[in-house]
Order: sequence, then structure tokens, then C-alpha cells
Amino acid sequence: QVQLVESGGGLVQAGGSLRLSCAASGRTFSSYAMAWFRQAPGKEREFVVRISRSGGTSYYADSVKGRFTISRDNAKNTVYLQMNSLKPEDTAVYYCAADFRGVGYRRDSGLYDYWGQGTQVTVSS
Repeated sequence: QVQLVESGGGLVQAGGSLRLSCAASGRTFSSYAMAWFRQAPGKEREFVVRISRSGGTSYYADSVKGRFTISRDNAKNTVYLQMNSLKPEDTAVYYCAADFRGVGYRRDSGLYDYWGQGTQVTVSS
């Protein structure tokens, strides 16, 4: 069993920055890939970014490429999402997710084994 707890969400003006954190517990953190997804009101949950077990490889959705950066600290059991140049369309609940089984570019939310409770990010125009 894995527990994931997100933090760092909030209200920010367009053009601003936020850093989300996701703290994991329950199993060896370096044994699973991690990802961030987001869900805006009335929309389906969408893939944002994924990072490999070692942190050496990451995959970004086109909508956030160049603005968001994912990283992980396996010693602290934490994955981060640095979000810069935020836009109103980035407003959503952001979820971190853990994937034990796969490698590579996996953007289907159904492939992930554990999820956090989400943290709200609101970007005002």
C-alpha cells in the first residue's frame, strides 16, 4: 500500500509560479514511477507529466512543456512539480499518482496504481 499526499496548491495570478509537492509513504519510493495529472471542472482528468523511477527521464504534455518541471528526491520520498508562467487554463485540481508496473511514456490514468487526494491550483487572469 502507498499513501500519497499533495501540498503546495493555492491561488496565483497569471504569470506566477507555484511548486507542488507529493510525499509518499508505504513502499520503496524509488521502485515506482510518478506522475502528475490534473482535472478542471467539467473536464476529464488529464496527464501533465511523468518521471521515471530514477528521475532520469520525464515526459511532458505539450500544454505544459517549457513551463512545468517535474523532479523527485528519492531520499525524501517526494516528487515535485515546479509550475512557472501559469495561465488561467492551468486551473485545476492536481493529483500525483504512482505507477509500479510500467516503464516509458504512460499517460493513461488507468495505468496508475495509487493516487493522492489532490490539491487545488487556481490561476487568476
